[in-house]
Amino acid sequence: MESGTRRDWVGVRASITLTFAVAVLSIATGISSIGLAAGTDLFGDTIPVWAQETAGFTGTLTGFLMLASAFGMRRHLRAAWYSTALLLPLTAVQGVVQSSPYSVPLVVVSAVAFPVVALGRRHFDREVQLSTAQLAAVTALVGVLVYGTMGTYALADQFNGVDTPLDAFYFTLVTASTVGYGDATPATQTARVFALSVVVVGTASFAIALASLLGPAIEARLASALGKMTETQLELLENHVIVLGHGDLTEPILSELRDRTPFVVVTNDSARAAELTDRGMNVLTADPSDEETLERVGIERARAVLTATNNDAEDALAVLTARQLNPEIRIVAAATDRENVDKLKRAGADTVISPATIGGHLLVRSALGSDEMESIADRLTGKSSGSPEKPGSD
Repeated sequence: MESGTRRDWVGVRASITLTFAVAVLSIATGISSIGLAAGTDLFGDTIPVWAQETAGFTGTLTGFLMLASAFGMRRHLRAAWYSTALLLPLTAVQGVVQSSPYSVPLVVVSAVAFPVVALGRRHFDREVQLSTAQLAAVTALVGVLVYGTMGTYALADQFNGVDTPLDAFYFTLVTASTVGYGDATPATQTARVFALSVVVVGTASFAIALASLLGPAIEARLASALGKMTETQLELLENHVIVLGHGDLTEPILSELRDRTPFVVVTNDSARAAELTDRGMNVLTADPSDEETLERVGIERARAVLTATNNDAEDALAVLTARQLNPEIRIVAAATDRENVDKLKRAGADTVISPATIGGHLLVRSALGSDEMESIADRLTGKSSGSPEKPGSD
């Protein structure tokens, strides 16, 4: 099962990496092909120059769309997978139409990426969840562009420089974004009033869109400063270990995990969370026993859960919640009090370790001269097996 999980992980990474590669190549190829001199057609000047130039412009735009899809695939979004599957054949066709030596890598990588992305379909199954502000931004932006384009084209005879639907869309875009080049202008009073409405509504829609884009970025900066993880970071967690709570027993666990596997710490101590974040660890400031918290840190994708605080009651509640959310996950707990070992097992822990009991056994056996226990103690404390001889021994 572990090897299958590793193969799935590699397949997902390959899909995302190839999508990023196609996006970068599409942008670079499109820019390099714009205004390229005639005579570079690999098919013997069979493709018109206007088609090559158009493919260059559209290829650049497709590359930016592909880049957005790649970021969406990093979050395992289903919509991003569909957009990538639609854009990959388009990038290949645009590369062929550009028919320049620079477009060959784009065509090859697009052809290689398509089957890889297609085979990884089942791994991209998350729905897009837009906030109210983001939905408002999308609706307002699309609405004002449709309103402005249709209205301008309907009043085309009252505008200078507006003859086609593309001219109407161009006028709407430059007017709503307050660029206003002046090459398309209203010629009548009615057209001027309509243009004013496009300015007012368009400025508002662009402001809402800008707020929805900058809001998450500001939130991410604040989350980092407060010792929290962003939603994107949480969604990228996979095959990781979840450490619930933080106490005196947790530090050795974190030192051991840091060199072995990805992990995330869940604690409601904001000061400790900020400290761990400064040390480069993944931390979520939240209640370790809350169902929503465990779902956010990806308990369904985690490989194990560890809990080792100084409060066995809180540990038991966290273990119980984790077991209910993922009956198959391995849960290991540390019991501060020896009498709580059975309670933590009944809560759902697979293994419960009592540091006090283990320490007591080691101390007694070492005091009675057990070399085996001393060797175990040396390994636990990180000392090498070849320790120096005791004083006075020959």
